[in-house]
Amino acid sequence: MAEGLIERRPAPGAVPTPSRTPSGRDPHAPAGPVPATAPVWLWALPPVAVLALVFLYPLALVVQESLAPGAYAGVFASASFRDALVTTVWLAVAATVGCLVLGFALALVIAFVPFPGGKAVSKSIDVFLSFPSFLITLALLFLYGTVGMANGIWTDVTGAPEGPFRFLTTPWGVLLAEITYFTPFVMRPLLAAFSQTETAQLEVASSLGARPLRIVRQVILPEALPALAAGGSLVLVMCLNEFGIVLFTGAKGVTTLPMLVYSKAILESDYAAACVVAVVNVALSVGLYVLYRGVSRRAGA
Repeated sequence: MAEGLIERRPAPGAVPTPSRTPSGRDPHAPAGPVPATAPVWLWALPPVAVLALVFLYPLALVVQESLAPGAYAGVFASASFRDALVTTVWLAVAATVGCLVLGFALALVIAFVPFPGGKAVSKSIDVFLSFPSFLITLALLFLYGTVGMANGIWTDVTGAPEGPFRFLTTPWGVLLAEITYFTPFVMRPLLAAFSQTETAQLEVASSLGARPLRIVRQVILPEALPALAAGGSLVLVMCLNEFGIVLFTGAKGVTTLPMLVYSKAILESDYAAACVVAVVNVALSVGLYVLYRGVSRRAGA
């Protein structure tokens, strides 16, 4: 009787077997049949189908239309295409350089120079990123356009019939508008990188007698290079495909690849040539992106 009250323990090293019901079923097992798990590729079908319908199918149609007989030869032989290609590239490169220089300087001031309202200015950059590009262009037209405020003040003061500010309808006006609009796209990753910078390094460098320019060059700039590369590559690709700024400035002598697509398709109804220019523009953008990813991978960014 006493032996029956003694708890029986499994031998050391033995694997306990689960108790079962009289029918032989494990009472701890889930009730009902175990549902079969869907294959992983099945979950990928909906997004792939949406991507194919929304992006890949229209792109395939553009590529197919560009393969019309003699389309590529005719476009490549035209002087308007070569001029548009050169204009697109130099505007994109110049705007990217301007955005990098201006964005780095402004981000330095916001991040490391204390002034009233600095946090509000930093947060307002996110709001600025949501603005459409043509809105910035319209603001510049109101300020420096032919009938803008600057020309109005000039004519009121001097009595001249016309004001001197006419650069918005030139390539320099397009460049100014692109730098104004795309600079926050460089500032946002820079401010995020500067927020991770150890202030102790700056204090040590300053205590050792380093001047501000040397601190920026040897301490801050190396930490900001990945952010500069990310922001600069984004601005370069966006400038290559910018359409609204060039259109709203009214620069008649500035024809970029997106403007040439619009001109060929809408004004001339030459859809094959428009598709050829569009394919070249897409290939240029994708090529630059692949180059950026390769360089950043080698740099470990």
